[in-house]
Amino acid sequence: MTGLGWFAALIVGGLAGWLAEKFMKRDHGLLLNIFMGIVGAMLFNAILVFIFGSTLGGWIGQLFVGFVGACILIAAITALRKDA
Repeated sequence: MTGLGWFAALIVGGLAGWLAEKFMKRDHGLLLNIFMGIVGAMLFNAILVFIFGSTLGGWIGQLFVGFVGACILIAAITALRKDA
C-alpha cells in the first residue's frame, strides 16, 4: 500500500476487506479480509499505475483502492467457483 507502513497497511487492508465483504454480501474471517484488502490494493494500484501512471496516496486513497481491489478479487473468485 503506497505511502503506508506495515501496521497501517494491515489496518487499512482489514478495513477495506471488511467493507468489500459487506458490499459483496460475503462472509469471510478477519485474516481473509486483511489478505483481500492488501492484495486487492496491490492489484488495483498496479492497474492504476499501468493506466494513469500514478495511484492514490494516503489512508483514504489506499482505503478506496483496497476496497475496489478486494471487490474485484471477490468477484473473480466467485466467478471461478461457479465455473468449477
